[in-house]
Amino acid sequence: MNFGEDELLQYLASFVWPFFRISSMFVTVPVFSVRALPAKVRVMLSMLTTLVLIPTLPAMPDIEIFGYQGLMVAVQQVALGLTSGFILQIVFSIMLFAGQTIAYSMGLGFASMVDPATGVQVPVIAQLFVIGGSLLFLAVDGHLLLIEMLAQSFHTLPVGTIGLDKADLWRVISWSSLIFADGLLLAMPVMATLLFVNICFGVASKAAPQLQIFGVGFPITILMGMLLIWIGLPAMLEGFSEMLHQGFALVGELLRVS
Repeated sequence: MNFGEDELLQYLASFVWPFFRISSMFVTVPVFSVRALPAKVRVMLSMLTTLVLIPTLPAMPDIEIFGYQGLMVAVQQVALGLTSGFILQIVFSIMLFAGQTIAYSMGLGFASMVDPATGVQVPVIAQLFVIGGSLLFLAVDGHLLLIEMLAQSFHTLPVGTIGLDKADLWRVISWSSLIFADGLLLAMPVMATLLFVNICFGVASKAAPQLQIFGVGFPITILMGMLLIWIGLPAMLEGFSEMLHQGFALVGELLRVS
């Protein structure tokens, strides 16, 4: 069996274009983008996912891979994959911001550890929220849903057509403001309660300075914060689930997937 150059390039294109879109998604998607996961594993997952999806994808356009047009198409596919995973990464950043805010309100900002996703020091409370969000993300098969949406996007946004435009990019940028708005909204009940506790300690210390209220106020604040987290964690995860749903809805709109 002999293959010509054109046939080989066609077979290569049928693998390369989907691989660019899928592999770039694995670079930014939560859970799979952590630094603890080796890059070789992500590449293998991307190749396996691409090989599984190739039979269900439409025919690839006749575009020269090693030309200028092929370069622009590759950049377009990478942008689609990166944006899809980045939107969900924003949702996880909401939980991270809420955890940091609560930790600083409790006085536990010094208790930090390395975040495996970003490689920076974050409070342990924030890591607790991120781990809970990651488990919820895997429990609802969020990664499989994202792969399904990417597979459908090859029909709604075929390779070679116009992908993300300026309006789509501005939507993603403006949507990233939810990191602060929704993160503060999740942390507000705990922050408000701890603020009220600290105000009570301040009033008591002003009324009776000899009692040394702040000597016992620090451990009481920590215990109160832990109790509030234990009580409010189910509601926080429920709010995270709603934000995750909004993130998937935005990904579907950008990929033109209904």
